[in-house]
Amino acid sequence: MPANQFNGFTQYNIGIGLRTAHYTQILEQRPPVDWFEIISENYMIDGGRPLDILDQILAHYRVIQHGVSMYFGSTEPLNRAYLKRLKALVRRTKTPWISDHLCWGSADGCYSHDLLPLPYTEEAIEITARKIREARDFLEVPIAVENLSSYAEFKHSEMTEWEFLSEVAERADCGILLDINNIYVSSRNHGFDPLTYLNNIPVERVAQFHIAGHSDYGQYILDTHDHPVADPVWQLYAAAVKRIGPTATLLEWDDNIPSLDEVLAEAHKAKSYAIA
Repeated sequence: MPANQFNGFTQYNIGIGLRTAHYTQILEQRPPVDWFEIISENYMIDGGRPLDILDQILAHYRVIQHGVSMYFGSTEPLNRAYLKRLKALVRRTKTPWISDHLCWGSADGCYSHDLLPLPYTEEAIEITARKIREARDFLEVPIAVENLSSYAEFKHSEMTEWEFLSEVAERADCGILLDINNIYVSSRNHGFDPLTYLNNIPVERVAQFHIAGHSDYGQYILDTHDHPVADPVWQLYAAAVKRIGPTATLLEWDDNIPSLDEVLAEAHKAKSYAIA
């Protein structure tokens, strides 16, 4: 039996990020898209064009929220003003779940506006799991946490990243947004086998996949979201689907954004890898 509801989100198929460059074409042509992912913070406002566009999108498409500012790993309390605005958006979109990153990014009221990696320790597990539970109870919607791409490691980590991610998800009783590209990026930067990571994630916790492009600089690679998906990432995605099963998949393309037709063509490649 599944531990929770997360591995039930199989009917969402392939989605793409909602980006301003594509607003006009989407509204005029209504292309066949299974769903759109929005960055929550871009729409946590009282009015204006972004919300008007979002409401028009919601009239025709399913939308899932993805955030970048919850900072579950920061030691300070959750920002209640932020959560209230986020909850209002959750009610507006009727998102079936909400995701954010397993990271920290604030201290003493100062915000880095970046996704910073955590030390993989028992103390960090307790902090993040508690804050995820608090956010879920306040927002009244399931939460999935995303693994980061990282470029540095903490010497005092007590476990691997996949052990840390799995334990947080279990103690928080939350889902996992498994970013396949981030697994590959971190495996190259830190020298571990990406399949070992993939094979040690609890299947029943995976709510969603992310796939994206990266930039390869030889000695390290960066998670830039400005290229098509690299072949090794597609192969890892195929292995993920084989192990975990059909799962909502989102193509991220956030810089040097091509035409909507090109983004959709890249996203639809996932269907062939999902049945390979």
